[in-house]
Amino acid sequence: MKIVTMGELLIDLTQTGECGGIPQYAANPGGAPANVAVAASLMGSETAFIGKVGNDSFGNMLVKTLKDKNVDISGIVKSDEFKTTLAVVSLDSRGERSFSFYRKNCADVNLTPDEIDIGLINSADILHFGSVSLTDEPSFSATQSVVKSAKAGGAIITYDPNYRPLLWNGETEAVAKMRCLLKFVDIIKVSEEELTLLTGEDDLSKGAEALLNEGVKIVLVTRGEKGAFYKTRSCYGEVGANEVSVADTNGAGDTFFGAFLSCLDSLENFEKNLNGCLLNAVKFACVAAEISVTRSGAIPAMPTKKEVEKAIKISL
Repeated sequence: MKIVTMGELLIDLTQTGECGGIPQYAANPGGAPANVAVAASLMGSETAFIGKVGNDSFGNMLVKTLKDKNVDISGIVKSDEFKTTLAVVSLDSRGERSFSFYRKNCADVNLTPDEIDIGLINSADILHFGSVSLTDEPSFSATQSVVKSAKAGGAIITYDPNYRPLLWNGETEAVAKMRCLLKFVDIIKVSEEELTLLTGEDDLSKGAEALLNEGVKIVLVTRGEKGAFYKTRSCYGEVGANEVSVADTNGAGDTFFGAFLSCLDSLENFEKNLNGCLLNAVKFACVAAEISVTRSGAIPAMPTKKEVEKAIKISL
């Protein structure tokens, strides 16, 4: 299946350590939807990305990175007016992240509906998006237009709410906008915190059920070191995680989702867990994410399909 993702492509200034008490940062390629495209590409899927970067050194590096990872870059717009967005990713002693953003009047949020390659949308079997492009105009309208067009064209719509509080004018606005396209979504991936935010439920099964009642077909809940939970109308279950040495959790959820989508062959089969296909895909995605957190960065940390398959064989 061809996977087309859209949204933010940016620089993660990721903390790599300290020198004399001063944090040190590396400029890594990032942006959740772009990460998903790369993760799926590394698993052998045909992928493409739609977004906007500045016509600057950072933007050029990002476009080259995706191209080098065999992601179709024909849907990327380069802007002479707006600079490439920066996200500063700081890490605590456990490798957990905190974010700050340099995004006002930057490129990703200024993607307009008329800059979208409709032919690319029409070619998508899967259209993936996140909530960061819903924070402001014109990227909100561009995302809304693409999701509706792809859905009308028969594509499977996948969504990662990817809540970043600093990008919103309060939780109420965030929840309203993050929920506004749920009726078009077939597969959603959320963290436990995002599940509670969107549904008001702390219980995994009840929260997933609330999203299924919105029309979602498959709910995936990533739980960090606890693994993942999944639920459809036909089945539910949990997959545990292996204990690993964590270097950096940035991009782990995107690695999980990209690896999962690379396994998808039929929405109906996965919804029914035919021959255990949904369970196997979640297991595969968990192992991919586990490998990624042992390395630094988001895209630089992502494993190949061979690495994941090797790790699965070792664990059997």
